[in-house]
Amino acid sequence: PAAQREEQLDALFGRLRLANAGEQSALEQKIWEVWSRPASATAEVLLQEASTAMAAREFDVAETILNELTKTYPDFSEGWNRRATMYFAQEKYDLSLRDIEKVLDLEPRHFGALAGRGMIYQRQEKWGLALDAYRQALRLNPGMQGVKDAIKQLEKNERDT
Repeated sequence: PAAQREEQLDALFGRLRLANAGEQSALEQKIWEVWSRPASATAEVLLQEASTAMAAREFDVAETILNELTKTYPDFSEGWNRRATMYFAQEKYDLSLRDIEKVLDLEPRHFGALAGRGMIYQRQEKWGLALDAYRQALRLNPGMQGVKDAIKQLEKNERDT
């Protein structure tokens, strides 16, 4: 049920903010597990099939599956997030950003989507927007080392210009 899912996420995010570095990774993984758990067995199968196709770089197959997943289960944020990830891998940044917006509409605390937004803006050389997205992700999940590194690099670049 959605209410139980939200309670789980609230508790996990509360713990994540207070966790030490050793605990952050396990809590992050638990959050991803909740996000990836659809309300339907069919959605779970579609997500797995899409992930398998993406891993094989069969993006046309993955896109067909993810289109069906997002159409049939429009409230399942991880379907949108997985499609955003697929578009990012293909450098289709505008499509990826569109899906990231949908993810964040459904799950405003989705630090993965925020980090993805930062990566896209960084590749587009939109430094300020990239920094904003990364900082939002880090506020939600303070253990994201890659995001911390990206922020340091962007701040260094700002100082050097």
